[in-house]
Amino acid sequence: MNVRNMAHHEERVAALRDAEVRALYAGEYDAYRPGLFPRVLGALLVFAGNVVYGREPSYLKFRAVEIIARVPYHSWNAAVYTLMTLCFANEQRALALASTSRFAHFAQENETMHVVVISQLAALHEKAGFIRGSFLPVLFAFFYFWWSYVLYIVHRRSSYELNFLFESHAYQQYSSFLTQNEDVLKARVMASDYLEWYGREAKTEYDFFVWVRNDELIHRNESIEAVVCKK
Repeated sequence: MNVRNMAHHEERVAALRDAEVRALYAGEYDAYRPGLFPRVLGALLVFAGNVVYGREPSYLKFRAVEIIARVPYHSWNAAVYTLMTLCFANEQRALALASTSRFAHFAQENETMHVVVISQLAALHEKAGFIRGSFLPVLFAFFYFWWSYVLYIVHRRSSYELNFLFESHAYQQYSSFLTQNEDVLKARVMASDYLEWYGREAKTEYDFFVWVRNDELIHRNESIEAVVCKK
């Protein structure tokens, strides 16, 4: 996998602010077609989210998306830990698993930053009850964790492809949100202790959501690079 550390990731995220650079980077895998099983699971996940939160992007929907989006990376780490117990004697296999673990650990921290900051914004701009705000996203995340875990163990490609589809959905939603609400988001001043702790600075909500959109695109592409590179 190409994204090895935070500095490299942040450089790429910044570069993707340029529309032409972003289009070229996205185009690398825009035409990629996952297998049937990941497509069915991905479609069900997106459909369920649209039923509960609507088809249009919103703060509340993004909170649910981010609660779910961090799950596969945690799941892959758990699966790697399981598989490592069988592969200590196979150095090349262990290296491939360690590569997944490194990417998954970093991506999980990145997605955690998303959900913490977006949770604050959702509480500020939208009201949600316990069911839609917390219970359903955690329920979705529970099942998504185990699907990702089992798929990684038995057919790793499908697990990566399922994540590719979900991250594609997230990227599209953030892109639409930025386009539809550009002026409003640019007028909203951004302040977040967690975002500052993470190491990012965003003066407005527009700046923040641009970062998040680019994060999701990188995660999307990295998932398929894992398939292409057979890691």
